[in-house]
Amino acid sequence: MSPFTEEELIEKVQSGYMVEGPEDMTEGYRKALRVQLTVQADTELMSAPSYWMAARYAPSTNTQVSAHAIIQDELAHANIAYRLLEDIGESKEKLVYGRQPHEFKHPYGFDQPLDNWADLVVANGFFDRAGITLLSDVYQNTSYAPLKRALVKIDMEETFHLRHGEVWMRRLSKAGGEAKEMVQRSVDWMFPMTIEWFGLPDDLKRHSGQLDYKLKGLTNDQLRQVWMDSTVPLCKELGLDVPAHWDEEKQEYVLDYPFPCQYDASEKRWAFDEGEITWDDVFERWKGRGPMNEIYVESVQRSRMDVRRWLDGKAA
Repeated sequence: MSPFTEEELIEKVQSGYMVEGPEDMTEGYRKALRVQLTVQADTELMSAPSYWMAARYAPSTNTQVSAHAIIQDELAHANIAYRLLEDIGESKEKLVYGRQPHEFKHPYGFDQPLDNWADLVVANGFFDRAGITLLSDVYQNTSYAPLKRALVKIDMEETFHLRHGEVWMRRLSKAGGEAKEMVQRSVDWMFPMTIEWFGLPDDLKRHSGQLDYKLKGLTNDQLRQVWMDSTVPLCKELGLDVPAHWDEEKQEYVLDYPFPCQYDASEKRWAFDEGEITWDDVFERWKGRGPMNEIYVESVQRSRMDVRRWLDGKAA
């Protein structure tokens, strides 16, 4: 049982106090941390089958090995987050193997198919950059000491994933022709999807537990701007079109399309011309999950059953 009230713990962490374990946590703190770690763990886990299925499009053995190294890192990062969840009373076994596909909490982007090498490297360049944006903020600001220590390793490896994406986006873009066109098509559907990744705009945010308990430091809109600060200039440098521009008066990046808007998963196309939709519409799409949700989750959960059958066969 925590020695602090909710108000006392909020005041302490806002003043720099670091929480080391469950004995210091109020129920509100534990709940906010559980949500944050579950999203983090599920995102890392579901990136693995997404990247693994796309790795078969690698142009050479060496590049496929690099893709597999990234996948290995993502699984290790997921294990770290699930292990931290165990420290606060959650079951890693249940979280990984005891949930239905729609119950996982990863972003909608990791429910989409990556159909070619360009999709994979733009995912490294966009999705992994979003991960770094979020986790760097957590590392700099979190009041949960075990997570802060774990993120030192994760940040270094995620930086490798991002660099892999950037290097290959440059190579394909400079090659021109069909190669650059493939990158542009990937950018067309992944840019708005990553913008959505950061969640509700600040003026619609319904709760601020992660900020109150200092589990992160930046708001959703601030995180979106951090992501665009490096993503938009990179795309401009490579001659890739993105639906955003720098507004001198506001001193921030502004989107050139209705936000949020509808997405056609079967066509990988955003319906900019149909105008803005509500965030309730977005949540309904997220709740319904994307076309690869069941396939990706099954590919992870199947491994446990395969090992069990193998062990049973060896014992027979």
